[in-house]
Amino acid sequence: MGAAPAKILVIDDERSMRKFLSILLTREGYLVRVAEGGEKALTLLRKENFDLAITDIIMPGLDGLQLLKEMTQLDPSLPVIMITAYATTTTALEAMKIGASDYVTKPFKIEELKAIIARALEKKTLVEAPSSFEATYPACSFPDFEIVGRSENILEVCKLLGKVAEKDVSVLIRGESGTGKELIARQLHYNSLRRKNPFVPVNCAAIPRELLESELFGHEKGAFTGALTTKIGKFQLAHGGTIFLDEIGDLDLTLQGKILRVLQEKEIVRVGGTQTIKVDVRVIAATNQDLEQAIKEKRFREDLFYRLNVVPIFLPPLRERKEDIPLLVQHFLKKYHDSARKVIGISPAALQLLQDYNWPGNIRELENVLERALALETSSVISPENLPEEVRAGPKERVISDISPPGLDITTIMDNLEKDLLLKALEKTHGVKTEAARLLNLSFRSLRYRLKKHKID
Repeated sequence: MGAAPAKILVIDDERSMRKFLSILLTREGYLVRVAEGGEKALTLLRKENFDLAITDIIMPGLDGLQLLKEMTQLDPSLPVIMITAYATTTTALEAMKIGASDYVTKPFKIEELKAIIARALEKKTLVEAPSSFEATYPACSFPDFEIVGRSENILEVCKLLGKVAEKDVSVLIRGESGTGKELIARQLHYNSLRRKNPFVPVNCAAIPRELLESELFGHEKGAFTGALTTKIGKFQLAHGGTIFLDEIGDLDLTLQGKILRVLQEKEIVRVGGTQTIKVDVRVIAATNQDLEQAIKEKRFREDLFYRLNVVPIFLPPLRERKEDIPLLVQHFLKKYHDSARKVIGISPAALQLLQDYNWPGNIRELENVLERALALETSSVISPENLPEEVRAGPKERVISDISPPGLDITTIMDNLEKDLLLKALEKTHGVKTEAARLLNLSFRSLRYRLKKHKID
């Protein structure tokens, strides 16, 4: 006799979604019960045993996150998959931190959902009861360190953050310069059990090599010329909390060995000293370098790499998450808002230029560009002329010289011309679509079709 089919509880306030999931899962061989809201779901959970729950987040009454907390208390081993059309990094991080098994955004691919369900059921026996941390420190967002974006790859980062924040393991954050590695490190710290203790950042590339050992471990009075007093190092300052070693790939081999000793022995020795000092710190490191190649070239210790790389987090460059640019623009406009200048937005043409640019300096470069534009802008919205020349240049255009073989891509050329005219009309009318339609001698319906065609919001 085969194993009994898994029993799944579907919770969604939309009748069509409940019906769709019920049919889909029944065809896959699962037993399915449905609930139109959180209260009904809890009633069913108190009466019956389930192998998996799938719940929407945005629901009237008891929402998905509140329901998730209740379900984890009722049955800590129950895997829960969150589904919503309103994905944000904050809700993704919070859901995973509370204990969600996974997080899916609408519209989702059926095969993807089926794979996630199968994976969650396989892991069910390994699921541990969540810690009581939520009862002491409610999940929250830290506005100063907010992760901005709704792209799939940045939501994946937030899922991973939620899973490892409370686990006292080393994390290695990898990504290009300007992608926000320190921001991720701060989120890890402030969502961890160490959040009430210090977060101490150290840029290993910014401190001269001869001073870095003293900066990290401290020194005794008289240890070297100029050491007039005893100095406490960053590791000791971070005791009970987190130390963030940025640009770890720039450390020389001698210091790498000493940091490895700290990770292994949980103790330091100050420069010029002999006494060992116990330290309790979580180490989060970051780099934009290829450490595997550095190991091959004997520039980075393999044993230190494995100590740091317990949980790797890869941050995507901005060019791979361009759908987040409008949200990032909104975030930085709010951050640098100055009531004296009254700049409240950005023109469609300027926003399009930002989305067309490849951002070699990533989010840090975008922030600098917007800060500069705000300082120069005299109207209420940022216009293209106040963006740097390299951003205004836009993507490289194909030079049309003749129509010799293999010929021209006339469709692309005409599409680009139409898109450019639409943006210029919107720019001239400050985004008023009826006026833009009049300028282009189009009906409003025709304008709306063309805007949708070119994905101009």
